[in-house]
Amino acid sequence: MNIMSNMPEIRLGICAVSRDCFPASLSEGRRKEVVKACAAAGVEIYECPTVVESEKDMLKALEELKGAGVNALVVYLGNFGPETSETLLAKKFSLPVMFAAAAEESGSNLIGGRGDAFCGMLNASYNLGLRGVRAYIPEYPVGTPDSIALMIKGFIPIARAIIGLSRLKLISFGPRPQDFLACNAPIARLYDIGAEIEENSELDLFAAYNSHAGDERIPAVIADMEAELGDGNKMAGILPKLAQYELTLLDWAEEHKGEREYVIFANKCWPSFQTQFGFVPCYVNSRLTGRGIPVSCEVDIWGAVSEYIGQCVSDDVVTLLDINNTVPADIYNNSIKDAFPYKHTDTFMGFHCGNTSSKKLVTCEMKYQLIMHRGLEPDKEPDITRGTLEGDIAPSEITFFRLQSTADGELTAYAAEGEILPVPTCSFGGIGIFAIPEMGRFYRHVLIEGRYPHHGAVAFRHCGKELFEVFKYIGVKKIGFNRPAGMLYPDENPFA
Repeated sequence: MNIMSNMPEIRLGICAVSRDCFPASLSEGRRKEVVKACAAAGVEIYECPTVVESEKDMLKALEELKGAGVNALVVYLGNFGPETSETLLAKKFSLPVMFAAAAEESGSNLIGGRGDAFCGMLNASYNLGLRGVRAYIPEYPVGTPDSIALMIKGFIPIARAIIGLSRLKLISFGPRPQDFLACNAPIARLYDIGAEIEENSELDLFAAYNSHAGDERIPAVIADMEAELGDGNKMAGILPKLAQYELTLLDWAEEHKGEREYVIFANKCWPSFQTQFGFVPCYVNSRLTGRGIPVSCEVDIWGAVSEYIGQCVSDDVVTLLDINNTVPADIYNNSIKDAFPYKHTDTFMGFHCGNTSSKKLVTCEMKYQLIMHRGLEPDKEPDITRGTLEGDIAPSEITFFRLQSTADGELTAYAAEGEILPVPTCSFGGIGIFAIPEMGRFYRHVLIEGRYPHHGAVAFRHCGKELFEVFKYIGVKKIGFNRPAGMLYPDENPFA
């Protein structure tokens, strides 16, 4: 599966609106300039020919937009704009909508050519609120054609995530492991953001896996795994079971997506998984995530949803990691302190058993799960604990983030930008040394105070801006971030 086949393709459209006491030609001409600027910025956008001045115009424009296959709309106030018709347009369009407005062009044209769109944006926002219509409004939504084109370009990943969620099915195989209340996942809010969920038992998965024994496609999947692993194929004997499991999940996704277009998984992976299936599923999870189908560990439903949002926003492979352990002082002092602008408390290690795609590792090897091996098959060669993909995660910009439903059903989220340092971890699993400015304070006053679980999603670029807007659009009221030094958290002790 190509990564894009599990995400929506965005077809942008722009519709100009005009208040009837202003010349419609002003909005129309300004719209045309925005479309030209979009073309120069490499943004393809459908230009709706109808300028909306009335409710009848609005209905006509809707037909034109739908006929053109538009699924993300820019409502453009070329002048003050008709607050009723323009907000009804957003409501009836029912897909992601962005509002932006025209800046005035010249001091020589402020009598016959003044549009007052700066004022009109206030009324548009007020009316959207009255109608309960969600829309994306950029940080400074009034601008020249060139700046509006850049705003529209920034709208694409936001729209992709919102549409993706509305057509998403999350398939889970549980229940979650004992003593993993951190993966508690109230599901009611999933429906609020448009997603569907299908919950299954681990026994359902085991029956499906057994039914794939001897599947004629297994040799081809093994060959693909061998090609991916290369010299890292250290435990070739486990590949047939892993290939059988991969086909099981892919077939389940195809057979169970129903009326939904996109699928992700939140799957049980221990402790009985190893004794019954005879392997750990980490490598298969990494492969599917690398193909655009995020698979979260430990039945982490909101972790999987977070991964999918990050994939839509970054248009790239993501991963899910434990916010795991501190960086030892000797590694910090020898490799980080004088080479990078980070305090020791800005750093930590992000780890999971082996679910990170090989595309995001420096090098990779097929290994066994060390922690499980201690408990399940000590004092013997690894067998049922084989199946992890291990290696240091490649240096990169990152955004660490999560969307979560709390125990009382409130949607919360956080996002923090940083980087993975080019410093060897000297450890095991899929792991990297992360640096996030003011991480120590963020850890205490967002992650701990907000009662977030230990899993965080990772996008491999800075996309906090887009994630923040997606979280706002879907109704998250409380969004945590790593506040800079000098900016206190509400619960932070000012005397500490």
